[in-house]
Amino acid sequence: MIVFSEVVKRYPGGHTALDGISLEIERGEMVFLTGHSGAGKSTLLKLIAAIERPTAGLVTVNGQNVGRLNRHAVPYLRRNIGLVFQDHKLLFDRSVMENTILPLMIAGATRREALKRARAALDKVGLLEREKSMPITLSGGEQQRLCIARAIVSRPALLLVDEPTGNLDAEYAAVILGLFQDFHQVGATIVIATHDERALALPRTRTVHLELGRLA
Repeated sequence: MIVFSEVVKRYPGGHTALDGISLEIERGEMVFLTGHSGAGKSTLLKLIAAIERPTAGLVTVNGQNVGRLNRHAVPYLRRNIGLVFQDHKLLFDRSVMENTILPLMIAGATRREALKRARAALDKVGLLEREKSMPITLSGGEQQRLCIARAIVSRPALLLVDEPTGNLDAEYAAVILGLFQDFHQVGATIVIATHDERALALPRTRTVHLELGRLA
């Protein structure tokens, strides 16, 4: 499903985030990316979602060369991808519910169906009672859970997650990890960058370790 072939990502100023990465992730796999801060985990996720483009090498997702997609094609790629990144990218002028239903409305769902599915997603992450709240009133951990609800509401085939449990207490971290495991069991492909040892203990997973932009 995802193939990296000798991928290099170099930023202006000369910093090399990824250096010659070759990696395959099969459909239905659950893969954890580990490594120190700055090892290239977040960059790898962003290349899959075409948020970043490789400096050299080839990144393909479902047979598409995502590094060469034009800007009009990128939204279609992301319709089947759930994204959970550390900066959240929430819309602070819209309620928790409006943030959650946004991917469904973009995809053309009816508002009635979108609300039904959004409430189910918010319930799973423990935020259903906050559906009318504005994101600014949420704690950092609650914003993280909102981001996860928005990512899973469209039931994507591919879920890309960057440090999902970093701002969560142990109880909700366990809930979120269980939620990812449930998605994996129904066939979703999941790639998670994490330092959380609890995540690495989940069954039927693979761990990929990065060190200074290379596969260790």
